[in-house]
Amino acid sequence: MEVTPNHTQTVAGWAAMNESGKVEPFVFKRRENGVDDVTIKVQYCGMCHTDLHFIQNDWGITMYPLVPGHEITGVVTKVGSNVSGFRVGDRVGVGCIAASCLYCDHCRRSEENYCDKVTLTYNGVFWDGSVTYGGYSRMLVAHKRFLVRVPDTLPLDAAAPLLCAGITVYSPMKHHGMLRSPGGSLGVVGLGGLGHVAVKFAKAFGLRVTVISTSPAKEKEAKERLGADHFVVSTDQKQMQAMERSLDYVIDTVSAKHSLGPILELLKVNGKLVLVAAPDQPVELPSFPLIFGKRTVSGSMTGGMKETQEMLDLCGKHNITCDIELVSTDGINEALARLARNDVRYRFVIDIAGDSNSKL
Repeated sequence: MEVTPNHTQTVAGWAAMNESGKVEPFVFKRRENGVDDVTIKVQYCGMCHTDLHFIQNDWGITMYPLVPGHEITGVVTKVGSNVSGFRVGDRVGVGCIAASCLYCDHCRRSEENYCDKVTLTYNGVFWDGSVTYGGYSRMLVAHKRFLVRVPDTLPLDAAAPLLCAGITVYSPMKHHGMLRSPGGSLGVVGLGGLGHVAVKFAKAFGLRVTVISTSPAKEKEAKERLGADHFVVSTDQKQMQAMERSLDYVIDTVSAKHSLGPILELLKVNGKLVLVAAPDQPVELPSFPLIFGKRTVSGSMTGGMKETQEMLDLCGKHNITCDIELVSTDGINEALARLARNDVRYRFVIDIAGDSNSKL
């Protein structure tokens, strides 16, 4: 394990040591709190599907030992001398990014997530050459640029997944003008961690929402609990045909291989389909529905730091949180196994601190 000289803080966490799909207790070192750094006592960490991909080395790029977790909320315990925006005791969050070059055009526009030198919160290589370790741990040291404030109105547990799932759907919704289109129609493919937040954002901004799912059992909660206007079973050809050319936008949150053809047919002429999940196999993209409908397919990955803060502030204003199931630190492996089966409504969040002050 690479250890640099200023990595002197001993931290307890949970790491995957191999491709078995399990984590185990792991003690490691974090860097000292530098002049531009903020140290956080981690209270909660959401469990993202990406964690599972990295734990199992599905993408072939995992560096073991791997400490996952990029939906992190907690409380500031220390601030560096150059830090003015945060104080000890502040409620904060850390998402997917640990570092970027800070100087390129993307960084200057606060699109740090698209910087060529972006370093992820875990399984990345930091400025000092050390491998980054994520939020399945008791404490974290973050550069001030990559920290956001969690509004007082949001509970730290249900806010944690907003730092990945929330910003991943908010960013393309903003970019494509969906948040300025009250009365417009949005299709959400897949009702999981990402999908359920997309429905909540869309309803808060006055869109008509159609949930598209392979699971008929999700119709009741899609409509009654999340407020979706319509529900379509994607394997039912009659239902799909009845919805053709009815949607302005579609956000596709499904991380399994599937064809985009039937989904594209749901879009109006000039409609937009955004992919935000990462299937490990290429998706099918037939040309006819694209050409005959003048439709656009694009992708989007998380969001920049200013946008993430803006998203959290809007969530505070509209009282948008994730629907979560809390997991104790000794239940992480069971939750990972359930996540692999998509057996969660709609996001697992690890109670890292496990103490009575954790709701503060």
